[in-house]
Amino acid sequence: MPVLHTLIGDVVDSRSIHDRAAFQDHLATVLDEVGAVLRPAQPLEPTVGDELQGAFTTVADAVLASLLVRLALLPTYDVRCGLGHGEVTVHGRRRPLLQDGPGWWTARDALDVLGRPRRAAQRTWFVGPDQGRVNAFLLTRDALVDRLGPRGRRLLAAAVTGASQVEIAATEGISRSAVSQQFARGVGALRDAHQSFAADDTGRADETETDDEEGGPA
Repeated sequence: MPVLHTLIGDVVDSRSIHDRAAFQDHLATVLDEVGAVLRPAQPLEPTVGDELQGAFTTVADAVLASLLVRLALLPTYDVRCGLGHGEVTVHGRRRPLLQDGPGWWTARDALDVLGRPRRAAQRTWFVGPDQGRVNAFLLTRDALVDRLGPRGRRLLAAAVTGASQVEIAATEGISRSAVSQQFARGVGALRDAHQSFAADDTGRADETETDDEEGGPA
């Protein structure tokens, strides 16, 4: 069984959505677009009960997916994402996939944490290796995202997927100066934080592989 970083998302206040067919179409489009950027190990797709799921080879990709999905749904909708880690089993050929194993149980545990009253304002949680470091990042990131307006969220989504400030300005139809102002208000810091988190995640994976090759750490 593969060991993956899993994501289970739950749409906030989904019972208040009036046009559910339009919402489900929108959600499916968002998940397809995020999947095209990150190429998950298991596709991002809607499931029952206004939930969504997917799985990734790295925690950095799972963390980024949780951000991109949320940015694409805001401000009309919002989503909580529980992230987990462990072996994953896929049963049968049904759609959506019937997934099982520790990877999904830990993601469900993380989502349950977000359902507690004192966590009501939080949007992302991780249960797995080094979860203290990961959750410290997620708490700070989500608090900063909550301070962004619609344009800031669009710019952040473009920035974390590799667009330059010049490219963003052209897409938005605004000046480079206006983009720079948004970066100074938090977009740049969030982009840099995600890049640093991903680089650190890669470094930790490389260290683990070296330890395995050498028979473990000294």
